[in-house]
Amino acid sequence: MDRHVKLSRISRAGTAVIVGALALTLAACGSDNPTGDATGDATNDAAASPAAAISGTFAGAGSSAQANAIKAWTAAFQSDNPDVTINYDDSGSGAGREQFIAGGLAWAGSDSALKDEEIEASQTFCGADGAINIPVYISPIAIAYNLPGVADLNLSAENIAKIFTGAITTWDDPAIVADNPDASLPATAITPVHRSDKSGTTNNFTDWLHANAGDIWTDEKNDAWPLQGGDSAQGTSGVAGVLSQTEGSVGYIDESGVTPDLNIAKIKVGDTFTALTPEGAAAVVSASPLVEGRSANDVSVQIDRTATAEGDYPLLLVSYAIACQNYSDAATGEFAQAWLSFIVSPEAQDIAAQAAGSAPLAGEIADKAAAAAASITVG
Repeated sequence: MDRHVKLSRISRAGTAVIVGALALTLAACGSDNPTGDATGDATNDAAASPAAAISGTFAGAGSSAQANAIKAWTAAFQSDNPDVTINYDDSGSGAGREQFIAGGLAWAGSDSALKDEEIEASQTFCGADGAINIPVYISPIAIAYNLPGVADLNLSAENIAKIFTGAITTWDDPAIVADNPDASLPATAITPVHRSDKSGTTNNFTDWLHANAGDIWTDEKNDAWPLQGGDSAQGTSGVAGVLSQTEGSVGYIDESGVTPDLNIAKIKVGDTFTALTPEGAAAVVSASPLVEGRSANDVSVQIDRTATAEGDYPLLLVSYAIACQNYSDAATGEFAQAWLSFIVSPEAQDIAAQAAGSAPLAGEIADKAAAAAASITVG
């Protein structure tokens, strides 16, 4: 297993102890009062100071990849804002976006940005300015596998596509052996594992497959898994559980959810098999353009899935906070601005790096995320 991965998991375990000591309240369920019951008179200055007078109960939902980071962020934010209760349901990116657009949440987490039609639909809840996408989390997606005796494994996009389409069914298939001449690969049957729920991780994984193995993986990116067969589970933790329990299995999963009993394959980037690193994912994001045609405060990244610079790891997700540009409810808007401004801050990004192994936002994208969070208004 890659040394970096081992270290990042140790860091997450240590942070979990700190988070447990700091946490005041974090319920893993939605709230019946998403717009809050705040009575404070916080202003937009709350964005610059998490200690501003904010109170109430606020609900978010969505990305399960964000779950570990949100637990850590919540503990820190609530430590400075003891009158705030944040409830986050890691029900999956698709569910979070749907609930937000329907007006049931203060904000949503999603591993894929809102589509144009979803932004238009958000105007019913958010008003004429609609919703914006703010990047809060950059993470590599791991190709995690359970194959005792095989600690190092190289997998190209073509072979991964063949595994998930059913064209490759055993670990000693000649195509895999050719990329792993020094490995002793067993004849064990392969069990591919995918997400059963609508997932931004699935969206990013299928986008990468289509860009790098389009002749084999003909489906374009989608939150919903497009094929039949294989095994499936809901959420990041669900996939990790199936992988851990199933010898011969392989799946795609946010790196923060990879358990210590699983190994992570290197993927082929250009002509080189490259190990997963947060830095490699962040480098790709930094070099990728923003989606065109969006509002000034929407920071949606068009990820370069075919990046091949040394160290690049283009199998990644940019996870977003989805918020209204303007909130009609003052309490919810004041909370959203303060909360989102906090989680894109350098302090909170470092917290997430320790808790979830993510790559901190940096450079221009960090500046744009901070400006977008600060731009949220009320009234």
